[in-house]
Amino acid sequence: MYAYLWFFNVGFAKACLGKCEEALPWLRKAIDANRNNPWAYFHTAACLARLGRLDEARHEVEAGLAVDPKYTIKRLRASVESDTATYLAQRERVIEGMRKAGVPEG
Repeated sequence: MYAYLWFFNVGFAKACLGKCEEALPWLRKAIDANRNNPWAYFHTAACLARLGRLDEARHEVEAGLAVDPKYTIKRLRASVESDTATYLAQRERVIEGMRKAGVPEG
C-alpha cells in the first residue's frame, strides 16, 4: 500500500547525494506504484534536468502539475524536514534541478 513511499525515499536520498542515474529507477517505481504522488514526478524531473535531459524533465513537470497544479519551489522550501547544513545543501541541488526542469517558482 505504501511501497511508493519507500521507492520515493530511496530515489530522493540518491538525488540528494547527486546520484541522479541511480535515483531515476526508484523514482519511476514510486510513480508506477502511485501515479497520484506529485513529489515523484518533480524529483524525477529534477534528476532528468541535472542529467541534461530537459525534454523528458519538462514532461515530468507537466505530469506532476496535472496531479498538483499548485506545486511550487516556494512550497517545497516551506516544507523543510531538517535544518542541518548537509541536508539543506543536498536539497538545494534537487531544487536547482527542478528549476531547470521548469517547476514554477511560486
